[in-house]
Amino acid sequence: MKKNVYTKYGSPDVIELIETEKPLPRDNQVLVKVHAASVNILDWYHLTGPPVIRLTKVTVC
Repeated sequence: MKKNVYTKYGSPDVIELIETEKPLPRDNQVLVKVHAASVNILDWYHLTGPPVIRLTKVTVC
């Protein structure tokens, strides 16, 4: 599966497209196939926002 990740702050150039293994659901879980996703303003602030926002740890996948 492919996913977009970032590990540092900066411009959209720091976002990388990587290939990972498809997750396997455990008991009482389901695997959902996503056809489309979007970026909202909170995601943008976590990437380039003020230092106060950067103190929170968020992983974008």
